[in-house]
Amino acid sequence: MSGRSYVGRRNATFQQWESLLVNRKKRQRAGAFLVQGVRPVTMAARAGWPVSAVLCRAETRLSEWARGVLDQVGAPVAEVSAELIAELGERPEEPPEVLLVADMPADDLSRIEVGPGFLGAVFDRPTSPGNIGTLIRSADAFGASGVIVTGHAADVYDPRAVRASTGSLFAVPTVRAASHAPVVDWARTHPGLVIAATDEAGTVELADLDLTRPTLLLIGNETAGLSQGWREAADVLVRIPMGGTASSLNAATAATIAFYEARVQRDRGRRG
Repeated sequence: MSGRSYVGRRNATFQQWESLLVNRKKRQRAGAFLVQGVRPVTMAARAGWPVSAVLCRAETRLSEWARGVLDQVGAPVAEVSAELIAELGERPEEPPEVLLVADMPADDLSRIEVGPGFLGAVFDRPTSPGNIGTLIRSADAFGASGVIVTGHAADVYDPRAVRASTGSLFAVPTVRAASHAPVVDWARTHPGLVIAATDEAGTVELADLDLTRPTLLLIGNETAGLSQGWREAADVLVRIPMGGTASSLNAATAATIAFYEARVQRDRGRRG
């Protein structure tokens, strides 16, 4: 087709796309990542996310949805053989119609707007890409303004994280920071912003904390919890009351509970 390229073998272009799946350093060097799945692709297109290439399945009639994505994104299109696009989509039994090669945004905290109704989250040194994506999805569901991932962590742009976010990555500004220090400095430029850390040894129950104020929630590493730097930076340590025999909650689950409590308190305040 006019204006389209075709990739039917494992050439250098395909290998570059393939590296975005499995190689974090190459993703970072390229400043790009792959978007798989109908909802993530739809959300990226709807958000007007910068896209450098649209990969579509060759030798097939595309659905109305897929044709709409091509029209909406407006990036160069590469037709990819069913066998190769199935590898990139990681779905050998069902080659996807469309994948996106999306640009990484700058890791700039100014992308996250802080106002009177601010609710954000820091995920400190997460090890699971799936947990990152799930936390971003919950942040989106409960109206959070942004997510910050700090320290030596799993990659926000790992395909597993992007899929787990179900497209919310394209709706919630998500920024990576090398440590807690620049985030604390940024938070302190916003007077009245409360830094609340979730911790099983917290002195305040989550429901007793006033979450109607501008709040930055801290969620620790799945195994080790929060770093000492974040513990010292927190204004308050809060705990989620638990019963049963479980010793702790999954990190993304804890974040979801905290987001929900904030939403309940804020909705109550608006009704009251």
